[in-house]
Amino acid sequence: DRDFFNNLLSGGDPIRELLQWLNQGEAFRAARTENQWRGFVEICKSQLNFDPENDGPIKAAGLLAYRKANWDKVWGRFCEAPTRYTVVPSLIRKTQLPPGLFDDKSSWPQWNEAEERNLRQLMLKTAQVPAHEARQQILDAEEQHARRRELVWAELGESPLAVALKSLTTLAEVTKQTAASGTLEELSAAYQTKGWTADAAVLEALSAVQSQEDLAAVRAVIQSLYLPWLDDSARHLQKLVAATTYPGRPAASSASLSTEAGDVFLFVDGLRFDVARSLDGLLRQQGYAVEVSAHWAALPSVTATAKPAVTPVRHLIRGQDVNADFEPSVAATGQSLKGGYQLKKLLTDSGWQVLEHQDTGDPRGTAWTEVGDIDHEGHVRGSQLSRNLDGILRNIRDRVSQLLAAGWKNVRIITDHGWLLLPGGLPKTELPAALSDNTWGRCAAIKPGAACNESLYPWYWNADLNFALAPGVSCYRAGVEYTHGGLSLQECLVAFLHVTTQAGGFRASSTQIQSVSWKGLRCKVTLSTSGQGLLLDIRTHPANSATSVTTGEKPFKGDGSASVVIEDDSLMEHEATIVILDPNGQLIAQKTTMIGRES
Repeated sequence: DRDFFNNLLSGGDPIRELLQWLNQGEAFRAARTENQWRGFVEICKSQLNFDPENDGPIKAAGLLAYRKANWDKVWGRFCEAPTRYTVVPSLIRKTQLPPGLFDDKSSWPQWNEAEERNLRQLMLKTAQVPAHEARQQILDAEEQHARRRELVWAELGESPLAVALKSLTTLAEVTKQTAASGTLEELSAAYQTKGWTADAAVLEALSAVQSQEDLAAVRAVIQSLYLPWLDDSARHLQKLVAATTYPGRPAASSASLSTEAGDVFLFVDGLRFDVARSLDGLLRQQGYAVEVSAHWAALPSVTATAKPAVTPVRHLIRGQDVNADFEPSVAATGQSLKGGYQLKKLLTDSGWQVLEHQDTGDPRGTAWTEVGDIDHEGHVRGSQLSRNLDGILRNIRDRVSQLLAAGWKNVRIITDHGWLLLPGGLPKTELPAALSDNTWGRCAAIKPGAACNESLYPWYWNADLNFALAPGVSCYRAGVEYTHGGLSLQECLVAFLHVTTQAGGFRASSTQIQSVSWKGLRCKVTLSTSGQGLLLDIRTHPANSATSVTTGEKPFKGDGSASVVIEDDSLMEHEATIVILDPNGQLIAQKTTMIGRES
């Protein structure tokens, strides 16, 4: 029939053609012959009751937004891939919204923009009411705006506040329950179970918005809901510690770390508990087995003190009698660990491999390596840290994959401390400059003999030295969004992750065959990652080792390459399978090849 031939002329997919015409304008017609254009026009008339020549693109955009009759199919196709048709929303903006009060206006971007403005105003007003009222306003707003996250405008990035609202609703739900109750054990257990999700929700909400006006709205909600909850929990923890003792042991009574051959310690500076749980999820998605355990950071919770405390050589470190920087020293020589050289030397002298960058070392021993400096990013970026965390966590995940693929049995991810993050800045508390040798964000070294009313705590590396910690989540400096060093669950309760490969699990996702080349009956294979600990074989049936056609399995080198020789020259040009094996003989990658054929 006529439609069949018009379809053939116009390209066979009239809905796609119509969306392309809307998106490309005159360029669409210029790229087609007269017959192709006539076919397109006729099919639009027949199937959509619309004439592109006489009605024009703005009328088409209005019909598209109304979604009547066959136009609903066009709208569905647009929503499947809206980034292909970036001009379409601007055309719809030139059309009028339906006048009826109960008409569905969700297909119009201007309606969505109005909803975003309304939500922005509501969020900003939460700063003017008590926390319980602000919390209810957010929960009510979620009921109204949640559906907008399912619309095409959210996919196009035009509903950032509706997206952020999901995380802010989580924050509202979690902060309903006070975190300022119970014993130390109960407080720790509650935070590990649910409390950390409030911290995660703040980061998620911040990462959802880009513009300053949207950031101001999200910041208002966080300040209203999160700050009181955060401060109450910190003050309760500080009260419990003052009445008993800090749950983290001082250096003098800390047990030595238990290690074994095949252990690699992966240090991440500033891996806060909630961020560690996100990393846990990424690693499990890759098929790894992960055990999470909670630990208390050394006090004060700054890198200078807390990083050496989680190293396997902490028994070789002590604190000097006078130290305003909270930096310990090598016990035998008194040399400061500042700068990192002496710490690496202690590790090396104690038989630990110190792996730099992409080095994988010898998995038969033990090693120390570092990746993903979250703490540095936090100090530099403040509340904008949230936008960079996903990339940092992916780099850590990839490093874990690289180490396990190289043959390490256990990757033990450790950290020194967490941190506080509050957009707009933490509240400031005063400390007279005459009392302190060195004032950090949350802690201060008090001058010897100085009398003060501050709460004093013993230094992890030398209990004879005391330092002051700011109360609650306040800070000794004004306008600080990101900091650490004080006493709070967010700064002091951290997670360690013990990562191993699943028994018999495939690791094809992290170890892949990059290239195969034949020279006669010798086959050279190169992997996408370091191949240390892996083996190469060629078999006629990949899962059956008895069908190997080589002179024997060959280990991969550190650069990810290995080669094997085929015994029987009569197999030339026969099909076989290249297989990659882990140290336990489990198949983790494979590729079909033709023996002896250049590739």
